[in-house]
Amino acid sequence: MNNYGYFRTAACSPAVRPGDISLNISGISARIKEITAKNVDLAVFPELSITGYTCADLFDQTLLIEKAGAAMFELAEKHKSDPILFVVGVPVRVRARLYNCAAFICRGKVLGLVPKTYIPNYGEFYEKRWFASGKDLHGEISLLNPSTGREESIPIGADLLFNAGGVLIGAEICEDLWVPNPPAVGLVEAGADIIVNLSATNELIGKHAYLLDLVRSQSARCRCGYVYASAGTGESSTDLAFSGNCLIAENGTLLAESERFTMGAKSVIADIDVEILRRDRQHFDTFSDHTDNCNLRIVDCNCLPLASGVAQAAFRTVNAHPFVDSDPKRLEERCAEISSIQAWGLAIRLKAINCRTAVIGISGGLDSTLALLVTAKAFDMLGLDHNGIIGVTMPGFGTTTRTKSNASCLMELLATTQLEVPIGDAVRQHFSDIGHDGITPDVTFENSQARERTQILMDIANKHNGIVIGTGDLSELALGWCTYNGDQMSMYGVNGSIPKTLVKYLVAGYAEETDNEQLRKVLLDIIDTPISPELLPPSEKNEIQQKTEDLVGPYELHDFFIYNMLRYGMPPRKIYHLACKAFAGVYDGATILHWLRTFYRRFFNQQFKRSCMPDGIKVGSVTLSPRGDWRMPSDASAALWLAELDGINAE
Repeated sequence: MNNYGYFRTAACSPAVRPGDISLNISGISARIKEITAKNVDLAVFPELSITGYTCADLFDQTLLIEKAGAAMFELAEKHKSDPILFVVGVPVRVRARLYNCAAFICRGKVLGLVPKTYIPNYGEFYEKRWFASGKDLHGEISLLNPSTGREESIPIGADLLFNAGGVLIGAEICEDLWVPNPPAVGLVEAGADIIVNLSATNELIGKHAYLLDLVRSQSARCRCGYVYASAGTGESSTDLAFSGNCLIAENGTLLAESERFTMGAKSVIADIDVEILRRDRQHFDTFSDHTDNCNLRIVDCNCLPLASGVAQAAFRTVNAHPFVDSDPKRLEERCAEISSIQAWGLAIRLKAINCRTAVIGISGGLDSTLALLVTAKAFDMLGLDHNGIIGVTMPGFGTTTRTKSNASCLMELLATTQLEVPIGDAVRQHFSDIGHDGITPDVTFENSQARERTQILMDIANKHNGIVIGTGDLSELALGWCTYNGDQMSMYGVNGSIPKTLVKYLVAGYAEETDNEQLRKVLLDIIDTPISPELLPPSEKNEIQQKTEDLVGPYELHDFFIYNMLRYGMPPRKIYHLACKAFAGVYDGATILHWLRTFYRRFFNQQFKRSCMPDGIKVGSVTLSPRGDWRMPSDASAALWLAELDGINAE
């Protein structure tokens, strides 16, 4: 595991021929050579890959079993100089019983043997005809190593974990994954970071989709990396088809998947992030609410650490927009679900307090548009007329014709009540009262407008026995890009856990859903409008001059920082490294470093605004509510994080 926490893994399915041990180990060896050149730390091969899985009654032949054991040592000797830990499937006889085993091999040594626990004997499977369960097999076995002519004592049992350079690895074999209480559960409770599965899963209609769900869910439930390698090309097709599934998952996410039904050997490689897995186990405390299995034996792989010092997520896809699903269909489904959660939360609040009036400040920008759409949906859920939604435009010194027009059209098309309350005169009076010249574009000039607007909304809500709906989003809260006791405050915030990069997709979802062509047109124009608080005067052409991202930085960068800091607790050096990979060709290292510094500085010194956030529904795994996901002293120092940034040389 390198200093970023990555451990490079491979799942391999070589071409085999049942009973042809020489050909089989030649195929395994070729795969090992190929992936070793790619700095792989751990390689996993299929169940019984040395002999082939479909040997059937040939497993009763003494010659096959003896030669398989010799081949295991031959593989070890052949790769004693290769810096890799690999796991192969081999039948092993212990006294009068035969076991289907996973052999862990590194630097010329067979480190240990893990037998299959659950032996299927139903449908097309009849493994109990040859193999015994290794559930109660513990201890050591003495095997002759033909390479040295000496007997070697090797640990054997389902109670083994392998320490590979600080990364603990456990093993399941095929059916072990499909049972109600898989062995992996006990292994991860004892500290296993990665589970390998040597498999021989045949193809059936619908089975592959179920397999993917199993692998993903097993890695999620166990908060581990899961490396799955299944038998493929060359296995007997007398009754069954094997396509050689190679899968690598991490905490519910599929990192790599091989193509099915292709001839020849195949392999997939992925960098598993052990660091974030361990952080998740620490954070989600129910993971550790168990009795540690102290009876497991740990085998030290002295051959490690291997090549992972040079592995910096080269075999890992880094999503530049982690809050936005890259699959259009899933994104559409997710946006529909999010909007329903937002609306449902608001509907329940309105029902609980017997309120039939909602007041929203409508600027013509994305956030207030989303809040209005959510509120309209909540009213629909409650069977309330949209005239109970009071949309208030409050033109000020920076309001442009474009945003004002869009705001009015939006409210008209949604059939809400419209009010316009210009704030210019009131703010000028306030400037005069406090001795401000009303010209200098400082923080007082800007925040006075935000607070005046909030006062208007609150008073209108009081007048109509309603509540003020907050429009601020997650990204603004993280950066403190809101005015304290201004737009930071409301009576219920519907956007508080929605990141800025997702807002436009939610609004786009409403645009796609509506049958009203005029409404769709307005929503699409709002999406295309530059993000701005509109607190400074526009240009001579009445165009927005004050663009938020020019001041605080690109929201796509900040959302990337927010996600990786809050979801995974990543340190600055790692976030910077991943951002450089994710945004290569978009931002250079110096730009990323600059805005990352801005993010940490603002995140820490603006905590006081988040400490008194209004109620608002949670929709995702990353939120900043002080009542739930994020509790931080307002006086916390950013020095430690900024100091780490000081030590980074821009890529």
